[in-house]
Amino acid sequence: MNTWRYIENNHVTASAGLAADEVLANRAGAGTSQPTLRLYTYQPCALVGRFQTIENELNLEYCTQNKIPINRRPTGGGAIIMGENQLGVALAIPGKSDETYASVRERMAQFSQGIISGLNTLGIDVEFRRKNDLEVNGKKIAGLGLHKTTTGGLLFHASLLVDLDVPYMLNVLKTPFEKISDKEISSVAERTTTVQRENLNSITLNEVRRTVLNGYKTAFGVKMEVSDFSNEEMNEIRQLEKDKYMDSDWIFQSTDVADAIGKSMIKTKGGLLDIRIVLAGKMIKSAYIGGDFFTSEHAIADLEQSLRWHSSQDKSLQETLTQVYKRWSDDLANLPKESLHKAIISAIQKAEIMARKTSSDPYGCFVTPGSANA
Repeated sequence: MNTWRYIENNHVTASAGLAADEVLANRAGAGTSQPTLRLYTYQPCALVGRFQTIENELNLEYCTQNKIPINRRPTGGGAIIMGENQLGVALAIPGKSDETYASVRERMAQFSQGIISGLNTLGIDVEFRRKNDLEVNGKKIAGLGLHKTTTGGLLFHASLLVDLDVPYMLNVLKTPFEKISDKEISSVAERTTTVQRENLNSITLNEVRRTVLNGYKTAFGVKMEVSDFSNEEMNEIRQLEKDKYMDSDWIFQSTDVADAIGKSMIKTKGGLLDIRIVLAGKMIKSAYIGGDFFTSEHAIADLEQSLRWHSSQDKSLQETLTQVYKRWSDDLANLPKESLHKAIISAIQKAEIMARKTSSDPYGCFVTPGSANA
């Protein structure tokens, strides 16, 4: 049976926490540190994904006013808040010599099995979504990210929602809402979930941490050796923190593509349909489906998740809507698919008009940010 190292930290700063994860992955790839699982909490902060533009993702004015540190992960994925109620999961292991990034992404489900296995012991049925999320009944409970180092190490990141202050999150993260009303707060709260909400009994973050630790032992068939950073690792962490994660060039690097928001409101037989689309180039970055129609929140959550980072091309949209409507045929009976499709297309067109006004090239949504520290 293989032995992995287990490190537990609490209340780490954004820069130190990210530097530690990258150093562990670098060293795991080089063979100078053994495979390591790290379960930890951050001091309150906001983290964007590797290829995101901070101004598009975070309410910088709110973060400044409330002294919320911001930083950039080496892993992909979306913007998140981290704090004492979100469990950080970092798995640093050596990759395979012939492994491409595309094949690594396919292993995302494998890397998240420790979380899934652990939460299953609490009676929480978790599913992996192809768009880097773990969900419970269609509601997001964890976000996932992945990074392959130049040494061949793999860093798997997850942010597990043990609990969540939704109004705080919506103030920190940029949303397609001009104002964050009680209705929007309620909608988002219904489309995300937490371990606290799903567990029948009260549970602490430390208890969740132990559950996830045991889940990784079971899922990967390994022993865990409780440890801490070596002196050599600490020196590397401090240096990387200084050179990269405290450097504004790394934190504020950006693509040349601004987000564009499009809105559409259509009256249907089932009620008013309110659509907000955030477009990044030709990709739907996020979608909000609201209104006064009656339907299942689970079905709406599935629709919104299925549209995240989805092509804005009409044929692809229709195929996805058809698939979701098959899954939720009864729940979506009061929301005609044709009306929803029409509203989404209208919102996309308005976003495209906005994009043309603000950028000479609105379609390069996968341009790699330029940075000396990339």
